[in-house]
Amino acid sequence: MILETDMTAPFTLEEVTMAKASPIPVFDGHNDTILHLAIKSPGTEKDFLTGREGHIDLPKARAGGLAGGLFAMFVPSPNWTKEIRWRVTGPDGEPVRSKGRDVPMAGRVSQPAAMNAVMTMMASLLRLQKLCRGQVKVVKTHRQLVSAMEGGKLAAVMHMEGAEAIKKDLDALGVLYEAGIRSLGPVWSRPNAFGYGVPFNFPDPPDLGPGLTRAGKDLVRECNRLGVMVDLSHLNEKGFWDVVDLSRAPIVASHSGVWKLCRSPRNLTDDQLKAIGESGGIVGINFARAFLRKDGEYDRRTTVKEIAKHVEYVAEKVGVDHVGFGSDFDGTQVPQDMKDASGLPLLMEELKGRGFKRPALMKIAHGNWLRVLKETWK
Repeated sequence: MILETDMTAPFTLEEVTMAKASPIPVFDGHNDTILHLAIKSPGTEKDFLTGREGHIDLPKARAGGLAGGLFAMFVPSPNWTKEIRWRVTGPDGEPVRSKGRDVPMAGRVSQPAAMNAVMTMMASLLRLQKLCRGQVKVVKTHRQLVSAMEGGKLAAVMHMEGAEAIKKDLDALGVLYEAGIRSLGPVWSRPNAFGYGVPFNFPDPPDLGPGLTRAGKDLVRECNRLGVMVDLSHLNEKGFWDVVDLSRAPIVASHSGVWKLCRSPRNLTDDQLKAIGESGGIVGINFARAFLRKDGEYDRRTTVKEIAKHVEYVAEKVGVDHVGFGSDFDGTQVPQDMKDASGLPLLMEELKGRGFKRPALMKIAHGNWLRVLKETWK
């Protein structure tokens, strides 16, 4: 079964995969790679070509079949160090924590600081595209996305994780759209002018705090008008339902998990999963160990079996058409056997072993994402 490919292309993703005996192409709903290249280790785009410490670079992408994804522009809070290392570090360097720990919300970011950071990251991704000489393609349309993936390029979609760079008048949104932004999360896990995120408490439900602000509702409407995908990962439950009521596009959580399997507020309840399915949307399953495990721990013994459990749950609950991957590569700690993007085929084999046939695997790997993006973008 060929899903959501551009019928004018000379080859489909299925044909390319079969001809090259390559892994099934994966479109991933979330990574933080540009944050590391642009802000944490400025000027390291060249290392992306030959290999870098981290989850994604060209060699790892090719080895694992990573063919495209949402490249996040995430703006760190002023308390960046505390924000990222909120867990106590054990003797082996692994984060550990006590069950039931309450984690403070991250500090707010000013609009000018956020815009500066977003510009830095967008420029970094464009430099990466130039340095890679055709091996990475920043895409703005569904046709460009499919063409890049079928042509063996790594297709990069610009995504804003948190809308702090945009003022309430939304003027900047139109400019950012013209520059290439095609996906946007109104909030990260901190409050802003548009809504309220969820902290990293465990265990807790996502029903924490009020819904979208008036500006947040205007933001959703304007994203719909432009054709920018609205991502609900990190948004609290009341904000989620506000978007469900407002949006004319499929409902998307780009990198979340199942709350019934791991009671982190970053995960989705059954009612939320149902709403996503009814809208024709998608859940990109997050690979973060602590969002996968029943105990909410960042246990280094975690394996891809935990990811597969969340994929299987969503497929059984709302249908295989509404689940994909949202790894959070370069933004979290993934299962030890996956290691990085090169380990994606291991996850596909695990799903195959659980009874998913090739047509379903093609949907989960990329077909569902391509369909949702086609329906969302203008």
